[in-house]
Amino acid sequence: MTDNDTHRPAGPSPLTGHIQRLLQRVRSFDRRRPLVWNGLLTTFWVLFAVLDVSSGGWRTVAVDPNVSESLVLTMSVAFSAPLLWRRSHPMAVLVFMAPFSLANGWTGAAIQAALLQEIVVFNIALRRPVRTLVCSGALVLAPLAAGSGRSPGDWDRLFVPHLYAFVLAALVGIVVRTRKEYTEALVDRANRLELERDQQAQLAAAAERTRIAREMHDIIGHNLSVITGLADGGAYAATKNPERAAQALDAIGATSRQALAELRRLLGVLRDPPDRADRTPQPTLDDIDALLEGVRSAGLPVRLHRRGTPPTVPPSPGRQLTVYRVMQEGLTNTLKHAGTEEPLAAEITLTYRPTELEVVITDNGTPRPTAGQPGGTGQGIAGMRERASLYDGTLEAGRPTTAGWQVRLRLPLEDSPS
Repeated sequence: MTDNDTHRPAGPSPLTGHIQRLLQRVRSFDRRRPLVWNGLLTTFWVLFAVLDVSSGGWRTVAVDPNVSESLVLTMSVAFSAPLLWRRSHPMAVLVFMAPFSLANGWTGAAIQAALLQEIVVFNIALRRPVRTLVCSGALVLAPLAAGSGRSPGDWDRLFVPHLYAFVLAALVGIVVRTRKEYTEALVDRANRLELERDQQAQLAAAAERTRIAREMHDIIGHNLSVITGLADGGAYAATKNPERAAQALDAIGATSRQALAELRRLLGVLRDPPDRADRTPQPTLDDIDALLEGVRSAGLPVRLHRRGTPPTVPPSPGRQLTVYRVMQEGLTNTLKHAGTEEPLAAEITLTYRPTELEVVITDNGTPRPTAGQPGGTGQGIAGMRERASLYDGTLEAGRPTTAGWQVRLRLPLEDSPS
């Protein structure tokens, strides 16, 4: 490779660019006003044919120069005027020209206007099926062969040039058609790829919005439930034990600050550039004890039972976050919806199995139709199911007996083959 090759521009040359733009303007004008272009082309060839007859130029190639000029003029107009309909009715145009083509060969006039049939052939090769192209070959060549039979010695002047012209026009039409279809296929593919890219972006945005909504629901819902429980307890203790009321207020402040910090971290990931966003780790199984302490401080006794042996390789951070958020949402629902007819209590059983992790959250409350439960309008259980489905897990929620509420999460420790 030479130095000139390395510095050659990748795009088209200025001259090629000008030609392409000019051709595009011509095509655009032709699409908008096809009759204008057809009329101009037809007028040009009619004038060319008439001038050829009036100047006598046709006699220089004619086999018989003594053919009547009126007949020659008629044949010239018959070969040029029908070009006006070469696009809309090409086969009809060739059928109309066929008798004049026969007369042209039979009389030995051999006028050059007969080659205008190849313009029609080009349009057929460009726009019509192959079968139509074959039929057009018969309409063009058969009359010439029949007319040339009168003068076998002039076969090379009466038939062969038209045969070559037909083959050339057909090949050029096929090549232009192939390139046009290839270009249209590329444009269609580019449009489909662009549409698919936009759809993927919309799906990704929708999935991200769902994830953010789920995180904010869990964070805000849990912390507000804890704050509500602490506020109710503090209001009750204010008249009997001011010290306990002060402790409740301190716990409310700590919980509020924790909720605000988590919200700032979540929104910071959206607002700040990637290199400046807060990358504080998401909660894991190690943070469960802190979660339970916050719930207990809100007035809900919770007991945690661990069964089985934790795996040597800890579950993925996403699975640990799912377990944490399901526990958080389950306890939040207990605080919000379990009723106050009897002292509330909740139990969590965390079971490790060889292939899965199971979490069962049970309370002894009296559930009523509210948000997140049957008959409600919330998104708590729906959000938990979405989290579980991300890792091929399952989540069941309902009454284990006549009283209480239970949430059961089963989560595979590894991705399934699906």
